[in-house]
Amino acid sequence: MNINELRDGMRKVGMVAKVIAKGEPREVRSRYTDETYKVCDFTIEDETGTVTLTLWNDEIDQVNVGDEVVVENGYIKSFRGELQLNVGKYGVLTVQ
Repeated sequence: MNINELRDGMRKVGMVAKVIAKGEPREVRSRYTDETYKVCDFTIEDETGTVTLTLWNDEIDQVNVGDEVVVENGYIKSFRGELQLNVGKYGVLTVQ
C-alpha cells in the first residue's frame, strides 16, 4: 500500500517506507491506570508522500532516521487533523 492511499479509519494496513525524521520522545499518562508510557512520532515516506508513524515504548529505540521500516497489520487514525500510522497491539513492525 502507498501513503497516498491511506484514509482515516483504515485497518490491516501494510507498507514499506523510509524514516526521514524522528520527533522528541515524550511521556503520557494512561487515562485508565496510573501507568506512564513513552510515545514518539516519526515521519516516514515512500514515492507517493509522507505520513506520521507513531511508536510506543520499546519500539521507539528500534527505529532510526534512514531506516526502512515494514509495517504489517497497522491502522490509520486522525489526530489533530493529521493522519497517523499506528502499529498497535496486533501489528508488526520490522526494521530492515
